[in-house]
Amino acid sequence: MTYIAKPKLHHPTLVRNKAGFTRRDYEGAISTLCAGCGHDSISAAIVQACYELDIEPHRVAKLSGIGCSSKTPTYFLGASHGFNTVHGRMPSVMTGANLANRELIYLGVSGDGDSASIGLGQFAHVMRRGVNMVYIVMNNGVYGLTKGQFSATADKGSMSKKGQANADESIDMVSMAILMGASFVGRSFSGDRQQMVPLVKAAIAHKGAAFLDIVSPCVAFNNHAGSTKSYDYVREHNEALNRIDVIVGREEISTSYAAGTTTDVQQHDGSWLRLRKLGEEYDPSDKIKAMQRVQQGLKDGEVVTGLLYLDPTPKDLHDNLNTVAAPLNTLANDTLCPGKGALDRINASLR
Repeated sequence: MTYIAKPKLHHPTLVRNKAGFTRRDYEGAISTLCAGCGHDSISAAIVQACYELDIEPHRVAKLSGIGCSSKTPTYFLGASHGFNTVHGRMPSVMTGANLANRELIYLGVSGDGDSASIGLGQFAHVMRRGVNMVYIVMNNGVYGLTKGQFSATADKGSMSKKGQANADESIDMVSMAILMGASFVGRSFSGDRQQMVPLVKAAIAHKGAAFLDIVSPCVAFNNHAGSTKSYDYVREHNEALNRIDVIVGREEISTSYAAGTTTDVQQHDGSWLRLRKLGEEYDPSDKIKAMQRVQQGLKDGEVVTGLLYLDPTPKDLHDNLNTVAAPLNTLANDTLCPGKGALDRINASLR
């Protein structure tokens, strides 16, 4: 695969933030995702949020699992720490890293397959433990790297690219995050930059488990039955010498609408997504009402977006474990292993 690097030279007139960095300093490599993919918009929102917060890139640790979404850390914060884990296991690696060094800003990026299927158990536990992090799920409802099978978040009754209907109930990641103990929960749409950037900034500033579910349409698997431009039609009407797929670039889907209103956004396959942006009258501090509002939106066929739940007095994993203020990776061996006498005293206290 050909690697195309961005030029390292920056124009001298680029505006610098209070930390001395330009917006370009928060970018990464050139994206290899499909043209028009909503994931790239989410990456751009992360770049903008970190630039506006004056974050030093080396203070960020970005972790991911497996999938199209988990490729995106390559495309933002190129000067930050990065770790790409195995499928569904990003939360446990992030928990260990956070325990070792609490001074970094932890940013976990995952997908609906990575978090709602193989990693569902890990997702639940990282939320209930209150790890101080930002956990972003780029949610497109399909397995994009393995040709568009339904993921666990695909809506019941939705159609695959082959015209098959999804017969299974979907997992709502927002409801699960609230239920499992996340202290900051929000949802957005990849095409709504005005809403995404403030939500990412607020999640980074939050102390505790912050979760963002961002709906991000997949442009590669929306060719529908009956289209003469679909893969299946071409294969049926062509004496092919080999089997080749071509993913045609699409225009990125974007939208802008006022708080407290609803808008319908047409997807590439002709289907419609109804978004409702929460208004100022909504109280995000009531966990029960937050879950009721999310479920009411699902019943009404709406994707409710905005800050859905916020615990005003959150505690993180270090508070719960009563760890020392210094990062564990800075402690000397005699502090971490105080000897047999200390162990005997602990054992005696348990008798």
